[in-house]
Amino acid sequence: MNSKESIIEVIQKTTKPLAAYEIAELLGIERSQQSLLTETLDVLEQEGVLCKSKKNRYSLAERVGCYTGKIQSTKSGSNFFIADSQQEDMYIHAFNIHGAMNADRVLVRLMEQRDSKRREGEVIRIIERANTRMVGTFVKKGGNFVVVPDDHRLQYSMVVTRDGINGASEGFKVVAEISTYPTDKADMTGKVTELLGHSDDTGTDILSIIKTYSLPEAFPDDVLEAAQAAPSVIPKEEASRREDLRGKKIITIDGEDSKDLDDAVSVEQLENGDYLLGVHIADVSHYVQLDGILDKEAAKRGTSVYLIDRVLPMIPPQLSNGICSLNPHQDRLALSVFMTIAPDGNTRSSRICESIINTCERMTYTDVSRILNHNDVSLCTRYSNILEDLQRMEQLKHILRSKREKRGSIDFDLNEAKIKLDATGKPISITLAQRDISNQIVEEFMLACNETVAAHMLSNKLPAVFRVHDLPDIDKVNMFNEFIHNFGYHLRVSEQIRPKVFQELLVKLEGKPEELLISRLMLRSMRKAIYSPVNLGHFGLAAENYLHFTSPIRRYPDLVVHRILRWSLQGAEGFAKIKTYKDRLEAIAQHSSITERTAEEAERDVDDLKKAEYMQQHIGEQFDGIISGVTGYGIFVELPDTIEGFVHISKLDDDYYDYNEKMYALVGQRKHRVFHLGDKVKIRVESVRMADRRVEFSIINVLT
Repeated sequence: MNSKESIIEVIQKTTKPLAAYEIAELLGIERSQQSLLTETLDVLEQEGVLCKSKKNRYSLAERVGCYTGKIQSTKSGSNFFIADSQQEDMYIHAFNIHGAMNADRVLVRLMEQRDSKRREGEVIRIIERANTRMVGTFVKKGGNFVVVPDDHRLQYSMVVTRDGINGASEGFKVVAEISTYPTDKADMTGKVTELLGHSDDTGTDILSIIKTYSLPEAFPDDVLEAAQAAPSVIPKEEASRREDLRGKKIITIDGEDSKDLDDAVSVEQLENGDYLLGVHIADVSHYVQLDGILDKEAAKRGTSVYLIDRVLPMIPPQLSNGICSLNPHQDRLALSVFMTIAPDGNTRSSRICESIINTCERMTYTDVSRILNHNDVSLCTRYSNILEDLQRMEQLKHILRSKREKRGSIDFDLNEAKIKLDATGKPISITLAQRDISNQIVEEFMLACNETVAAHMLSNKLPAVFRVHDLPDIDKVNMFNEFIHNFGYHLRVSEQIRPKVFQELLVKLEGKPEELLISRLMLRSMRKAIYSPVNLGHFGLAAENYLHFTSPIRRYPDLVVHRILRWSLQGAEGFAKIKTYKDRLEAIAQHSSITERTAEEAERDVDDLKKAEYMQQHIGEQFDGIISGVTGYGIFVELPDTIEGFVHISKLDDDYYDYNEKMYALVGQRKHRVFHLGDKVKIRVESVRMADRRVEFSIINVLT
């Protein structure tokens, strides 16, 4: 028996490291077969399962303080080890990284702790490399041509071989393939494989981020051909078998620039005072058939990515902006969810159907808010046909929101930036994005619809990809609780903490100077929501059942749910498809969570890039801000428009400062001056480092 499992089992049962011949004896392996055993032992060692001593004896890695996991590097140059097991994270000093790079799978040895507060490790083997390419700037350093990575988490520059320059010039953004990886004795080497343009060329900066995250750009020709082949009109036989809702007043509410309109709404008031809410979602699954060319491409992309000046769509624009988009006055296929909602917000009943709709108005968030908030005369006249519908929508929004708040749903109202670029891609304004009454109407209706569909899937024993948000880590909550104590707040913490506890705190914070700060720290204390085929509930929304259903044009999990729902309406044939599809949901959920996270990181990097570029024109100017982060090496300050800058500790030259972790503060050694998280300060913009998208501030004074 040379199987990995049998070898591990034998070593696990012993109390000392074993030589290969001893393992062979215990497994009853004859001498003639021992070479195969040695090969398997080598594989287990390479995988980090076993460790071999200098005397060629094998032990389980964890028994000798060695663990497998991934390197997680920060842009500031720190490295951490995230173990596969339940081990705590370890800090990896630069001296002990030994050529490992961000996201590499490694085997790490736990080192003797010099600092009781921090576990440290040393990389002893690189199991699997995560990076095969690099995006960066081509420069000359000394006698070498070098690619300096845009992703500062990679931490190593690449030396380009003479025959690997491939037309690159100084200052160009390039994609380079790694030929040899860095070691303690040698640099990383590679060759240029793609020229993106000069660093100063319009659009090159964002293109570099797209390439860094390996985001898909242009669709392959066969995918575009499949999209082009989709019918531009709905066949009569398809229309006739669906519920005809073309006589209802159904509207879309979206941003001015939106082209992929995948959700529409209708609200009627019944004679008994109940509301009939209809949420009508584009039936993308009708056009994107399982395992077809369009489906495979959508599954790979996982999500649409919305950057400042472009969209990288999940499905081709011919579909997403065409026959799948709920454009006004055009017949469209939809999945419609009807919810009968009582005046207290409880859903009395619901039903789901395949439908054909024809939206009567294409509304914008701006116009709806001007009608409802300001009673704009010209707009009220222009949209008199749906004025009562909009007013009912506002009433129902308040009812649904109140119900959510009562059950403890946590409603973070965090500032988001709206960045405007000119024709050359330069940022010309950064303002706060508005979250007005119209946004809230759509948000509440979509939340209600997603919960209703999740409950339907569960009650009908249908598999699904759920949107789950687990309970927060109790240690992080305790740390958060300790911090807010400085502001006079306290959470009632328990192992089974309820979301209502956090929502009650947000209510107390409303309008207070520390509201934004504590809200952000609260968010950091929670886990990230992910996709899963197992319904674990959604802590943040205080919802027992939740999934994503309302955006199948731009999220693959929504498309999956649509597909299963439509099959469930087809009888025995449909349920046979569902049974087969069920086994694929775990992989779909994992991949969708990864693509979502990648898209978020890319979108954040593009925002940070343009914020830094915008601040180049404000060097030397003064602004009021709030301390948004405190570390041992400096202070982060956020301005009202969400731009964040850094004050290095060396700029605090009136004293030596120590970092107080519990207080989230820097404390002066002599004068005892304190810089707290949440303090209001006046800053001066000192410089901008575009290479790492960092804005440098200095503090003029603390504001009272």
